[in-house]
Amino acid sequence: MSKILKLPNIKKAGSLKGKTVLLRSSLNVPIADGVVIDDFRIIRSLETIKFLSQQGAKTVIVSHVGRDKSDTLKPVYKSLKNHIQIKWGGVFSSNEGQNAVSNLKPGEIVLLENLRQHDGETMNDKKFAAKLAKLGEIYVNDAFAASHRSHASLVGVPEKLPSYFGLNFLREYEELEGARTPKHPSLFILGGAKFETKLPLVQLYIKRYDEVFVGGALANDIFKARGYEIGQSLVSDVDLRGSSILESNELLLPLDVVVEGLDGISIKDPENVLLTDKIVDAGPKTVRMLNTKIKKAKNILWNGPLGNYEDGFGEPTTMVGVAVAKSRGHSVVGGGDTVAALIANVDISGISFISTAGGAMLTLLETGTLPAIDAILDSKFGV
Repeated sequence: MSKILKLPNIKKAGSLKGKTVLLRSSLNVPIADGVVIDDFRIIRSLETIKFLSQQGAKTVIVSHVGRDKSDTLKPVYKSLKNHIQIKWGGVFSSNEGQNAVSNLKPGEIVLLENLRQHDGETMNDKKFAAKLAKLGEIYVNDAFAASHRSHASLVGVPEKLPSYFGLNFLREYEELEGARTPKHPSLFILGGAKFETKLPLVQLYIKRYDEVFVGGALANDIFKARGYEIGQSLVSDVDLRGSSILESNELLLPLDVVVEGLDGISIKDPENVLLTDKIVDAGPKTVRMLNTKIKKAKNILWNGPLGNYEDGFGEPTTMVGVAVAKSRGHSVVGGGDTVAALIANVDISGISFISTAGGAMLTLLETGTLPAIDAILDSKFGV
């Protein structure tokens, strides 16, 4: 059985009126030509932001975006302005940023510039964390999607301030903790790549779920371990030969695959893949099999697309998404490409919960905690 952690809830922090709250949000969203093209995470961040404003807090929002130091949160600021009254503060350590924070009035909100413009953020530099902590009297982590990383704004700041979790974070934890102990019959669909990081998860959930379907590039590693030809297909840096999962009755694999070969795109059974082929997606028999399993399942957990979504192979993922949305079972779905595919192509109202996270979702499912959770629970302030 998993251990359920008692997470400090910002709603139980007492009066926030007039207090400056440093809010770590998850605003790392896709941006093209200076415009946000997917505001899913932004929408999910609003509940906590609005709550703090309504309570009369002076809210200072920090987040990261992109991977380069030149990446800016200004497009996110413009998107947020469509939903709330908010000010732009610029770089937190600049005069502009310091003035923006000090001039806040109760109920007002300011967004500061991309934290990853500073090396101290990703290095979890203690001096950098201390400078961030000076921005507020109370710290709130609502950035679930980033909380598997030991960065200054996530694990360093809680050492300096009374710390709580935001409303989206708490919902994420509740849903994923519930998924760790499913009702039966249960189905776990795991796609994507990098089996070297996901093998412990598969080993664990084969014991917890009635059936675990492994698709995407992950399936190629199992096909290879079973002696199948996988041609030019993407594989992980792992050798699964001798692994106990290969003989598990709970393991499901694609019944057919879409391949790119010398004659173009075709559908083949896994054992018929050629040296010149590249597996890029699941086939129609696989989709039908999964649809049947989905209809019967009381709990459905899904992370990762079934094919190479970024290269246009998304139809099977969408078709499975439709089945999940129509299912009567409780469904929890996450992973960037998976969520993007479903939001763009499926009526997601039937999905019980969509996580804002990918890596953090998998880490919590495997371990039951995250570095950012441990940082707050271990804080000397003992909130």
